[in-house]
Amino acid sequence: MVEIRRMGAGEADALGGVMWRAIHETPSAYTQAQRVAWLPKPPSGPMWVAKLDQQAVWVAWRDAVPIGFLTLTGNGYIDLAFVAADAQGQGVFSALYAALETEAIGRAYRRLWTHASLMAERAFAAHGFHVIAREMAERAGQSLARAEMEKLLT
Repeated sequence: MVEIRRMGAGEADALGGVMWRAIHETPSAYTQAQRVAWLPKPPSGPMWVAKLDQQAVWVAWRDAVPIGFLTLTGNGYIDLAFVAADAQGQGVFSALYAALETEAIGRAYRRLWTHASLMAERAFAAHGFHVIAREMAERAGQSLARAEMEKLLT
């Protein structure tokens, strides 16, 4: 059983761990060097808390442990979308996305968009997103392929 709810106080560092595990423990299209450049350590601390506090954050919980999260900015941008390796393929992304889209529609957003990693692209496509552009993101001397994707809500 997965519970979806908004992020609570004091949970940001645990979400940094989910993000790190999703990037480093999941079979990946990225090399080890690319994954280290993308996220060398789990994000934590005041700057991480401030980043999450500026967004709407939905968290998936199982047995009182966070296993995934998605974030939404004020302009319909899905900034972060991560599911822990051991929870992938179990409908966690779909449950998180359903909560996010419901709120986006309630806010009268006309469009959701994101920069999806090669691993996240399929999950977004399964929910009606399409690729606008393919691009390379530079991180610590490494180039990481990604896709800018969008979904129109109207």
